[in-house]
Amino acid sequence: MASQTQLREYLSHWFQLGKGVCIGLDETRYCPSSTIYGSDYSPEFEDHWQRIEQAGLERCYLADTSQSLAELSQADWDIQSCARCSMPVAQKVGGITPLDCPCSEQSNWPNLELPTPQAPQNWNERIRDMGRRLKEQ
Repeated sequence: MASQTQLREYLSHWFQLGKGVCIGLDETRYCPSSTIYGSDYSPEFEDHWQRIEQAGLERCYLADTSQSLAELSQADWDIQSCARCSMPVAQKVGGITPLDCPCSEQSNWPNLELPTPQAPQNWNERIRDMGRRLKEQ
């Protein structure tokens, strides 16, 4: 079962590759141009998340997938890494998972020469941890 935090991270990764969210039967794809701002999500990402919540998770899904965001928050779904590209994908727990990773639609992915999409991180804390580890050696 994916938590709200995992769903936001899942969308954040795919937004960084230009995948959008479809809401309802409308095939319009909503995708923020920026996803991360410092150690948090960008205001544009937060606006898109509010739009998704207002529409209802059951009406929203990542483009090129067939599961709604509401389905992903149920106990029989989990978000794991794709074996091909290591991006987060929805997988059925204890069942047969459809093979529809959105990376199959990306002609330029995986591209190991580019940084991979990521969730917001507290860089100050990571740098402090590196400093501590260096001092310990």
